[in-house]
Amino acid sequence: MKLHEYQSKQIFSKYGIPIPKGRVASSAEEAKHIAEELGKRVVIKSQVLVGGRGKAGGIRLAKNPDEVEDIATEILSMEIKGLPVRKVLVDEAASIEKEIYLGITNDRAARKPVMMASAAGGVDIEEVARNTPEKIIKIHIDPLLGLRDYQARDIAGSIDLPRDLWRLFGQIANGLWNAYTGCDATLAEINPLVITSDKHLIALDGKMVLDDNALFRHPDLADMRDLDIEAQSEIEARKYGLSFIKLDGNIGCMVNGAGLAMTTMDIIKLFGGEPANFLDIGGGASAEKVAAALRIILSDPNVKAILLNVFGGITRGDEVARGILAALNDIKTQIPMVVRLVGTNAEEGRQILANAKMITAETLVDAAKKSVALAAGGMVQ
Repeated sequence: MKLHEYQSKQIFSKYGIPIPKGRVASSAEEAKHIAEELGKRVVIKSQVLVGGRGKAGGIRLAKNPDEVEDIATEILSMEIKGLPVRKVLVDEAASIEKEIYLGITNDRAARKPVMMASAAGGVDIEEVARNTPEKIIKIHIDPLLGLRDYQARDIAGSIDLPRDLWRLFGQIANGLWNAYTGCDATLAEINPLVITSDKHLIALDGKMVLDDNALFRHPDLADMRDLDIEAQSEIEARKYGLSFIKLDGNIGCMVNGAGLAMTTMDIIKLFGGEPANFLDIGGGASAEKVAAALRIILSDPNVKAILLNVFGGITRGDEVARGILAALNDIKTQIPMVVRLVGTNAEEGRQILANAKMITAETLVDAAKKSVALAAGGMVQ
């Protein structure tokens, strides 16, 4: 789950990271009022969960409140990369002397979080990572020990930070680590962390990505979710506890178990097809959940065939079959479906489906071949 800049910076502030004075506004009038309160030159920043806001005209400087109102009106009427701008952040403008990148993410290969920093921070940090990766300093953090003071000092020295700023940098680095762990984040970054003309450090921009699997521990953070960036099908799937990701293919997939779902997608591609989604109904899926999953798949106009691959361990084959038929009673469709059921009560499930004259398959290879053929407009027996 991605957080907006203003949300990320609010969290950073709670953990002792200095941020500019400012607030978020939903209207031009509100933005003007914030600028009047600040009484200084401000920057108006669109709050959308995509990169390239500045290049798209979504970040602008304003000298006075009247100019703020005009600029906020323009920005709030924009779409950036297909996403509407619903809010703007009005922050005090900073006098920037130098920009630094500072971030933490998971290093799966090392099985540890890694803190990264670069003296070449700013909007082109991706280019730095691509072309001159040696300019990015990396330090792995033992999750049982946390970020140590010497590690923060090592980073500060490696990016040639003035020594009189090392103590403040250490506080910011520790604050970022505590925000990262305290919110169960997979990414927490400040870009840029700037040295101002009066020799202070301040986080001008912030970004956080949270682990969806840990949101049950953070209901306050879960409420921050921006639904604009999510497909309606993914929103609907979350209501039923389904793991669903929309893809660009034309073969809908409904599978129980993430590993089996990935295998099913791979085999579809092996035989020349393209999966339209990843969908894991999980163990012990009820008929209601199966019906909801099928409705979500059928809501995609690109789907030309559906492959249901269910291995019955906890999940019962007859429950899955009843769920399929329940969904088809609600949604009349001509989309062909191939069902592979094995495991607990599989014979009962196959009999239920056979009575409904549905296409079945005994092996995953057979099911994948039939699905690919049907998606291409062919016929199967």
